[in-house]
Amino acid sequence: MMDRKTLVEGYKDELVKRLGTLVSINSEEGTPEADAPFGAGPRDALQAALKMLAEDGLDTVNLDNYAGYAEVGTGKECIGIIGHLDVVPAHKEDGWDTDPFQMVEKDGVLYGRGVSDDKGAVVASMIALKVLKDMQIPLNKRIRLIMGTNEETGSKGLAYYVKKEGSVDYGFTPDGDFPCINGEKGMVSAEYHSKKTGIREIQGGTAKNIVCRSCSIVVDKCSFSKKKLTDWYNNNNITFAIEDNDATIKITVIGVAAHASTPELGTNAISYLFVGLKEAGYQDPFVDFYCSHFGLNTDGTGLGIKCTDEYGALTLNCGTIHMENGVVKGSVDIRYPVTMSSRQIVKMMNDHMADDGGEVVIGNTVEPLFYPVDSPLVSSLTEAYQEVTGDTETQPMVIGGGTYAKGIDHTIAFGCGFPGNNYHIHDANEWVRIDELLKQVEIYVVGIEKLLKI
Repeated sequence: MMDRKTLVEGYKDELVKRLGTLVSINSEEGTPEADAPFGAGPRDALQAALKMLAEDGLDTVNLDNYAGYAEVGTGKECIGIIGHLDVVPAHKEDGWDTDPFQMVEKDGVLYGRGVSDDKGAVVASMIALKVLKDMQIPLNKRIRLIMGTNEETGSKGLAYYVKKEGSVDYGFTPDGDFPCINGEKGMVSAEYHSKKTGIREIQGGTAKNIVCRSCSIVVDKCSFSKKKLTDWYNNNNITFAIEDNDATIKITVIGVAAHASTPELGTNAISYLFVGLKEAGYQDPFVDFYCSHFGLNTDGTGLGIKCTDEYGALTLNCGTIHMENGVVKGSVDIRYPVTMSSRQIVKMMNDHMADDGGEVVIGNTVEPLFYPVDSPLVSSLTEAYQEVTGDTETQPMVIGGGTYAKGIDHTIAFGCGFPGNNYHIHDANEWVRIDELLKQVEIYVVGIEKLLKI
């Protein structure tokens, strides 16, 4: 029998082919249909993936197009691999060098929406199951590859799965970083609303969990100093455009997108738009409210919630903004330390939620997730990563991002990102190296082997 690494490399072409098929399906959330709770795209991606797994000889189940799974092995206990097939929006005009939904290869690197988050990892998990079969590993537990369809917009698909099928005994979601993620910060989502504003129009952002890349506003002419605005943007290296109309001026700011869990890596177009206007003398109650409560900070200072613990600091992102019936509305995404509770965060915010210009309204809250590094699940998966890569320096980590691990018991994020890489997830030109995908496969195989021994 061939060794594990050779078996994995033998599936290179199949892995790339499958990933190309899934990337070609635009699976961002769409309009719900009778047989598509999150729109046609997520449904079609799920059905395509289940077809691949059925052709591999696995038993597959489609749970009403909310989620689906394929299973191999026998036994009372179940090992879950939980990935997602939906993606965040992508548009060529957002800075992509290629069509985001036509995967391309350049010098061993694949580009396309979802190649890293999370379709690449789902395909790598498919191949891992094929390699386990080739190796004739005795499966004393059931191994179930579970695929959801709206991780990016609420994880309702996974909740549907858990309601129908229950949780798993040991699980990992290949939707984070190696060696593994033993903690995930808690989340508080909120909205801000204007109470009084002279803004005529405003539109910005594509999703709540993405740092806003582009924002445009329409305000009255002569309501600010165009020279001061231009100078301030130039001094801060901000890309912008100013368009004069008869009685109004349209301003567009272009920033840099990033994941909401790491807003400091992006340049928020909403924030720079408002702070720039205020610096240019624009007087408006809502703009004052935004600048004092959010501004250019990403640590929650303006809401009175700046805090940290030994595992990381609180972060805050304003991802989207629009105007509706004369009221400006926008989203707030807060990720708070694992040793704190949402109740504590909201209590800290109470005295900072409103003034004459606007208000913040709390939405959903999610409590943190944390497993000790010496727990069987964390230690087994960490050892699998170390065995394959030889990297013993990189340790389990706590992140601000939220994964499926929060929605299903006994599960942590394991991969798919390797240390030191920025795969541009939730941004233009998302990428992954083919050799890294193959390395993922090998790590998942060893990880499953170790979980079989618990």
